[in-house]
Amino acid sequence: MSEKSVEKHERVFAAPDKDQAGRRTLIGHSLDELKDILQDYQIPNFRAKQVWHWMYHRGVKTFDEMANLPKDMRARLTENFTIGRPEVVTEQKSTDGTMKWLLKMDDGQMVEAVFIPEDTRGTLCVSSQVGCTLTCKFCHTGTQKLVRNLGAHEILQQVMHARDVLKEWAGDKAENDKRDFSNIVLMGMGEPLYNYQNIAKALKICMDENGLSISKRRITLSTSGVVPMIEKCGEELNVNLAISLHASDDELRSDIMPINKKYPLAELMQACRNYPLDAKRRITFEYVMLAGVNDSDEQARDLITLIGDIPAKVNIIPFNPWPGVEYECSSRNRIHAFANILKNAGMDAPIRKTRGEDILAACGQLKSASKRDKVTSK
Repeated sequence: MSEKSVEKHERVFAAPDKDQAGRRTLIGHSLDELKDILQDYQIPNFRAKQVWHWMYHRGVKTFDEMANLPKDMRARLTENFTIGRPEVVTEQKSTDGTMKWLLKMDDGQMVEAVFIPEDTRGTLCVSSQVGCTLTCKFCHTGTQKLVRNLGAHEILQQVMHARDVLKEWAGDKAENDKRDFSNIVLMGMGEPLYNYQNIAKALKICMDENGLSISKRRITLSTSGVVPMIEKCGEELNVNLAISLHASDDELRSDIMPINKKYPLAELMQACRNYPLDAKRRITFEYVMLAGVNDSDEQARDLITLIGDIPAKVNIIPFNPWPGVEYECSSRNRIHAFANILKNAGMDAPIRKTRGEDILAACGQLKSASKRDKVTSK
């Protein structure tokens, strides 16, 4: 599949940018786009900058909170636009502190987002699509057919919702207070590189120092291997790259991850070698441990051969089960034996601690009840 084909795929599943009242969201537009939109309503550029500041620096949810805008302008904005958040259908909190939200978008479709607190950082796992088209056998999300892509505003709204909950907007905390939310991973529902245009638009606002001001070094995009878009992502965004790998040979990977039939390992590894990295950055390879499937000593040695010339870190992930799945997690001893082979070869191969498993918030467990037949054409 070429880059042109991927872009065609993106257009098929366009996300709505209006609420039920027909008001257009201002979230998700670049500052220049925001200026153009508001000029049609006789709102000058300097006011657009103020609106931008209120949305992304102060995190307000209504135009009435924009105190330095004239009252009549706030009324005009309220009549025609929205800057709200998705409806929170459910909020769950794990015994380990992980939080999972089921969020309903303006058209009724739903996605899940997960916040994982740690001692030195807090990471938000963001979804890029409603459902997924990849059908990876070990992934719960893959059992839900693709409904549609998320718009840039819906991707940003997940980030903004997390800041709402954690009270991390300007004015919520003293400047020297520790921030609980520091990192973003695009590892939620969907394949980010099959929704690249919206992902790129959202991440540029995340990385803008006048936007959400989150460094590219604190953003990781995880892909199952959409090779044509990896280069584009590196050139335009240059965020951290994670590859959902899970096998070291084409036969097994094609069986458990059908995308490998389109983009086999040789092409994927070359795309990884070409990804722009400075001296301190590495590509992360994610490897879920499936008992009797991909966890042998020989497969560990094959993995070393496969990625040995790439600046790499291997995240070894104990498989997180979900109802009806055919796989089991490798034993603790087998996981450690696999990791030790990689470590003895000089690789960084940490075993990821499972988080949020009791609320189905762990890696590969996300899913919503949204259905494709609910979508209406624009």
